[in-house]
Amino acid sequence: MSKLAKSLTPTPAGWSTSNPCDWTGVACDSSGHVTSIALSSKSLSGQLPSELNLLSHLKSLSLQRNSLSGPLPSLSNLPSLQQAYLDNNNFTSIPSPFLTGLTSLQTLSLSENPNLPPWTLPETLADSTTLTTLYVGNSNLVGTMPDIFASLPSLQNLRLSYNNLTGALPPSFAKSGIQNLWLNNQRIGISGRIDVLGSMPQLSQVWLHQNQFSGPIPDLSQSTSLFDLSLRDNELTGPVPTSLTRLPELVNVSLQNNKLQGPLPSFPSGVQVSLGETNNFCNPKPGPCDPQVTTLLEIAAGLGYPMGLAESWSGNNPCDGWKSISCDSKGSVTVLNFGKQGWSGIMSPAIANLTGLTTLLLNDNNLTGTIPPGLTKLAQLRLLDVSNNNISGEVPEFGSGVTVKISGNPLLSGKIVSTGNATSPSSSPSPSSSSVNSSSPSESSSGETTGSSSGGTGTVGTRKSSTSTWVIVGSVIVAVIVIVILSLVVYIRVVKKRTTRSKWASKGKEKSKKGGGSGSEMPSQSSVDNTDIQVHDGGNVAIPIEVLREVTDNFSDDNILGRGGFGVVYRGQLQDGTQIAVKRMEAMVSSSKGLSEFQAEIAVLSKVRHRHLVALHGFCINGSERLLVYEYMPQGTLAQHLFSEMGLPPLTWKQRVTIALDVARGVEYLHGLAQQSFIHRDLKPSNILLGDDMRAKVSDFGLVKNAPDGKCSVETRLAGTFGYLAPEYASTGRVTTKVDVFAFGVVLMEIITGRKALDESLPDENSHLVTWFRRVLILNNKDSIRKSLDPVLDPDEETFESICKVTELAGHCTAREPLQRPDMGHVVTVLSPLVEQWKPTSQEVEDSFGIGFGMSLPQAIQQWQSGEGTTAIPSGYHYSYNTPTSTPEGTSGVALGPRDGR
Repeated sequence: MSKLAKSLTPTPAGWSTSNPCDWTGVACDSSGHVTSIALSSKSLSGQLPSELNLLSHLKSLSLQRNSLSGPLPSLSNLPSLQQAYLDNNNFTSIPSPFLTGLTSLQTLSLSENPNLPPWTLPETLADSTTLTTLYVGNSNLVGTMPDIFASLPSLQNLRLSYNNLTGALPPSFAKSGIQNLWLNNQRIGISGRIDVLGSMPQLSQVWLHQNQFSGPIPDLSQSTSLFDLSLRDNELTGPVPTSLTRLPELVNVSLQNNKLQGPLPSFPSGVQVSLGETNNFCNPKPGPCDPQVTTLLEIAAGLGYPMGLAESWSGNNPCDGWKSISCDSKGSVTVLNFGKQGWSGIMSPAIANLTGLTTLLLNDNNLTGTIPPGLTKLAQLRLLDVSNNNISGEVPEFGSGVTVKISGNPLLSGKIVSTGNATSPSSSPSPSSSSVNSSSPSESSSGETTGSSSGGTGTVGTRKSSTSTWVIVGSVIVAVIVIVILSLVVYIRVVKKRTTRSKWASKGKEKSKKGGGSGSEMPSQSSVDNTDIQVHDGGNVAIPIEVLREVTDNFSDDNILGRGGFGVVYRGQLQDGTQIAVKRMEAMVSSSKGLSEFQAEIAVLSKVRHRHLVALHGFCINGSERLLVYEYMPQGTLAQHLFSEMGLPPLTWKQRVTIALDVARGVEYLHGLAQQSFIHRDLKPSNILLGDDMRAKVSDFGLVKNAPDGKCSVETRLAGTFGYLAPEYASTGRVTTKVDVFAFGVVLMEIITGRKALDESLPDENSHLVTWFRRVLILNNKDSIRKSLDPVLDPDEETFESICKVTELAGHCTAREPLQRPDMGHVVTVLSPLVEQWKPTSQEVEDSFGIGFGMSLPQAIQQWQSGEGTTAIPSGYHYSYNTPTSTPEGTSGVALGPRDGR
């Protein structure tokens, strides 16, 4: 107390005696322990002493509305402290630790301390289970709110306004007792949906204005005490729930500056309502919307009411310029074009209410769920495209005139009933329709009409030409020769691919016959025989469980390669000696998270192929059990070699930089070279697998997110591994491809130093690799770099120069600001010169299976025929069972699909 008195200017009146219990504003218990300090609004300045924490019996600390500066008191390990008022001061730093062990705390007020450095709410606040009021407004809070509120059941008042909070609302809000919630006026804005409010029936006042919340307003019918709701200046969409207009205590509601839709809400006369001019209600007065508008809004609900639609869907006529909507001359909606938007959600059954619909395009999104059976009742439907989503379940039985496109949905089962060539001219839509052309008798399966005439010729008429006949004939002959040779090459690849599929199929059928039926629950059980092999787009195969049991010796412990969050990985060996890796999901992991990661791996690996991405051979669904089958990587993970986890010999620098380049090329392909762009989100040494040649492949795609243009920011729940998370991702929950660049930079640091990203065995100041490595870079001298190297490297001068270049690259990749990090294309450019360029050892082995393009056509045919009857594979070629991923270094490989990477 004496130090406190000396630190305050001016010294509080009455603080001159030797006994603090006699001082003005100080209270003590019967034992002479200080229990309360009350000095609010005394115009005090100075810095509080750290010894305040020695007042172990302190219950109340009131220092608000002064000019105190320096660090906040740590307020840690004060088990008796109940109230702490430190608001409206000029504190400039946060101590460590802060707010720990406050088991009796009821009120904490830190608001209006704008000079504090950026800081986050500590998770240790969860210890304060009796907390009722938390005020930290305008105090430079940043990052996401910790999900600790389930530990605070008594919390009633939460004020975090005027800060720089980002990310989403914590789900644990639903398990708190919060009545008054003030999160308004964040500098960037909290984002995501506000659904959690619907699980907080005790709410009285909610201020969420001036943020970036999106999606619909939830049902608040249980919040019968809610009197004030401010949701203005956000990005909310969808209709205003009718239940909101009926809340008995509501007196004020602010909804302006959003993109709300549906009917204009009608509140009782006693409610002060602000709706503004930016919302897109269907009518200027309360009343129902047009039936087609109502249906379209129900369809949009299944997609989360995307902002792209809400901005365009204005008024009560969907045929009046609404985005992605086309109509016929009678005003009926005929086309929904929702393809290639990157939307998540489900296919709403309400689509079946658009009776005039002819074309439904939902391709290239992230839709889940099933195809609504009601769509089969749409009499005018001619084209349904749901390709490249994550749809599952059965394909309903459509009529013979409907073209159904389902490719790129690995978990979708069932047969396509028709390819759309059985319609009659009379069933085609009206010529005046503004819709996309639907399937007609002359339309190809891709939706392009061939344009045959009424006379049925469909061919181009002959024309006089001045071109000499021999020139035409010669050109045709040359073209035929080229086409024949290329066709032979592609044909051989397809034959090999089919041979592999037949292996899986024959094994499954043999086992089914022996066991009297299939023991594997295949994706289709109604429209496809259980013993059939369901081959999905991308070449991935549904493999019978009997085959996997046989090749892994009934999942013997002797075949375990490793364990992870997904389950156990087993090694298996086929009859021809080919080894595979089987990842088996444990029953306890078969949750929505585990299933989503299982589905994500299939969805991604069925769309991408690259020699530095691990190949997925197939999968198995056996009851509630999920299994994935990969190519086997015999040298394990990079982590095992870097950190000597299994007594493996250390990697040379040449091996390390080659592995880094392999990984960079794989991630570069994911980011921008594939037809779709992906963000890995969990790049780390344990997800980098090595072959016998010590060449690397990136694995584990369970957390991959789709980036629609490869660069835009995508909001998602926080996932990944601590130590590799980019700071902007950890604080906002939004990802770009630059989060992978950051993680790659951490991997480079591990390759250079031989240290782990997080090593709790080291002192705190050295345990975080990135922070420690940055200090090495700041010194900017080669001696410091040499001291930081993995001791096993011991490089010569030439090797050390290479290490210095990679060290500099690692620093750029882990820059704090994402815009300062390079893209993976630049990373590849930097690393490539450090790795010895590949040179062919033999010119005789070509990517044409021994068919030289210098041969004549008869020689090529003879060469091909001589090898067609044998299964021999030219030396130097390695094959995966269904995907052309394992192409040897230096061979280009024939692209078997549009997404085949090079």
